[in-house]
Amino acid sequence: MDQRPLVVGLGGTTRPGSTSERALRACLAAAGRLGVRTEMFSAEELDLAHYGSAACMSHPKAKRLIAALREANAVILSSPAYHGALSGLLKNALDYLEELRDDERPYLDMRAVGCIACAYGPQAIGTTLTSMRMVVHALRGWPTPLGVGINASVVSLDEDGKCSTDDVNTQLEALARQVADFAKMRSAYSRRQMCAAE
Repeated sequence: MDQRPLVVGLGGTTRPGSTSERALRACLAAAGRLGVRTEMFSAEELDLAHYGSAACMSHPKAKRLIAALREANAVILSSPAYHGALSGLLKNALDYLEELRDDERPYLDMRAVGCIACAYGPQAIGTTLTSMRMVVHALRGWPTPLGVGINASVVSLDEDGKCSTDDVNTQLEALARQVADFAKMRSAYSRRQMCAAE
């Protein structure tokens, strides 16, 4: 069994190859190069029934999402800026964290959460990052010091997630490092606590 820490990524849009999906894929790839396992949930996997609706937890996609988030040592969120806030698709996926409310680590407790916001213009980037951080705080997570804003009106990402400007590539790699480093520290601490209890 792979004992490396797990970083789970959530995001993207229903448009294939969206900037937010490519940015998430690039950030997870950078985290993977730093020695963590990664699992990505893009728009197709996040196309779930509204949380709280009848039998919302009966779908295999919902069960897979909750299982991954329960195991996650850290999370990366990537959202388009929809009217200055995170997308409904991503917000609904985060609402499913209510299933972790009675866990030993409820919601996103003790997890670093990296945030990426993509917008066609600078104004919505700031408000979207702020709204993402507020949701993470409400879920008891720790937003990383760095949040990445990508202005899609002036930069583009290719299919591999490589940005047309070096500074965005550097920021995505820095965000990946913050998330991966925290995940590895928390994982090592948890293992020491388990050994001490035995």
